[in-house]
Amino acid sequence: MKVILRKDLEKLGKTGDVVTVKDGYARNYLIPRGYAYYASEGAIKAIEIEKKRQIRRIEQERSRAEKFAQELSQIQLTIPMRVGEEGKLYGSVTPAIISELLKSEHNIEIDRRQILVDEPIKTLGVFDVKIKLYQDIYANIKLWVIAEEE
Repeated sequence: MKVILRKDLEKLGKTGDVVTVKDGYARNYLIPRGYAYYASEGAIKAIEIEKKRQIRRIEQERSRAEKFAQELSQIQLTIPMRVGEEGKLYGSVTPAIISELLKSEHNIEIDRRQILVDEPIKTLGVFDVKIKLYQDIYANIKLWVIAEEE
């Protein structure tokens, strides 16, 4: 029996693939759980249209992310931190702090999990911080860590 997959299944295929499976497997497992539906001519045409829409949507999201990455690359943040001896910070600059600063100063909401910091920032200086916007699109912002004036 031919069915069209609605979800990615590890040993069968990806969403939208037309696969041939045994009748009982399709009727008793795939179709009742919503993993697949019968492959009629109308359904095959409908899934092709849906694939085209999905590709178009992904391209739009990708182009939006690229534009946003260019805007973010222009931003420079300054974070005043309490400093101890030899220029070491009390605590460290975390992605959560950077996220809050972006929201308060530039009105840009970015989840802290999207901000990639290689090592904890525990000293004064200038750092490049990566922000993941899409699967393989990143933006780099400059982060200036300065001593807090008391």
